[in-house]
Amino acid sequence: QRLVHDYQYPLEMLEAGMTFDPKFSVRGLAVDRETGWICHLSYTHKVAVAYEGRRKVSRERLMKEYSGKRALTPSERKIRLKPLNDLFSMAECCLIADVVQFFNDREMPFCPRNAVYDVLGAIGSTHISGDFHRIVANDPEKYFEPRPHLREVLQKLKDSGKRIIFVSNSPYWYVDAGMNYVIGEHWREMWDAIIVSAGKPRFYTESKRPFRQVCKETGRVQFKRVTRLEPGEVYSDGCLKELTKCLDWYSAAVDVQSEYDIQAQFTGGGSSLTSPNVLYVGDSLFADLVDAKREFGWTTAAVTPEVGYETELADKAQFTNAQNVIDMLLYTLRDIQAEFGSGNRSAEDVEVIDKLERMVSLWREEQNKLLGNPFGSVFRAKYQPSLFAHSLRRYCDLYMPSISALRHYSPQHRFYPEDARLLSHEVRAGIPECWDFEDTM
Repeated sequence: QRLVHDYQYPLEMLEAGMTFDPKFSVRGLAVDRETGWICHLSYTHKVAVAYEGRRKVSRERLMKEYSGKRALTPSERKIRLKPLNDLFSMAECCLIADVVQFFNDREMPFCPRNAVYDVLGAIGSTHISGDFHRIVANDPEKYFEPRPHLREVLQKLKDSGKRIIFVSNSPYWYVDAGMNYVIGEHWREMWDAIIVSAGKPRFYTESKRPFRQVCKETGRVQFKRVTRLEPGEVYSDGCLKELTKCLDWYSAAVDVQSEYDIQAQFTGGGSSLTSPNVLYVGDSLFADLVDAKREFGWTTAAVTPEVGYETELADKAQFTNAQNVIDMLLYTLRDIQAEFGSGNRSAEDVEVIDKLERMVSLWREEQNKLLGNPFGSVFRAKYQPSLFAHSLRRYCDLYMPSISALRHYSPQHRFYPEDARLLSHEVRAGIPECWDFEDTM
């Protein structure tokens, strides 16, 4: 409606059946502003899959558009690609695709760059206006997913002596409606500090942005100076440096004194925000977690609902059977190349390898189909780790389908994950793909 009424798009759009399709997009995509294509990027920033509207872009067009390498230079990426990383971006992705498809189906000439900007502007205006929040807050049972174990997790952390801080970009009345539904009427008692309308990521980057107290009854902002954050009260705006001043950041008890605690003692406590003793939990990778890890070295945990769904799918017989076939084919490819030796391949040898590789591709496509969307796994861009997965590995220490997963662990639990940074020669299991010259002489 905003596109039609505010941006003068064709009235026919209102009757074109354009509705949000949750099975079309995944997080971690990007839109090419020049073409209007929705792209899934690998960890090397290569465009693995792209859709123009609802139609898949051919490999030939991808190669032509991206200079034969299906990738853009860093400077080109900055200009052309708009990341679509959070849950709100899935709606942006779907509407951009539908608008492009609408024009293409009717053979109407249009500028993709203008269409992308208009869609992003219309959704941004809806988000800022509060229309979206009001619709959701007025019907929490329809829009909020129950979290039966959230209160249990928060209580366990609180009972263990942890200080719990709530920071949200949403306005108080919206937060209150959601938390009342998910936790209960007395949800404010669970937190040592509650901050709304925080304006992340500016909350991390600005240094002189004072807090404002919010009246819990009216939701209106008060104008007295805030020098201390009191439990059970609600505050807005602010920044991280102000938080450390208003909350006695370094006074919390810790189980083990770290080098950062020792540093705080010598510097007077307030001069450094860096500490691994802070666990930051968020669901928006780039709005929440990147700055927390990169700037302050906090321990970060990403709420990633997709991992729960994809893990369940990976346990199903149809998916595991496909994976077994892929593993067998890859083993065969390695084995026959060892048989071929290190000399030149004949045309017949190359043909055999090409056909086996094609079979691997077909089985991987079958796995993608099981995921129920055209882009496949949020963690895989075709067959390589996606840019989203690469960022998750780089900036997050933990990831989980929901905060409720923490109920299975003690607040003092220590994780010892496999090292995902190993190079091929460091991996002890499996078939080696590299050789030591000393072993072959």
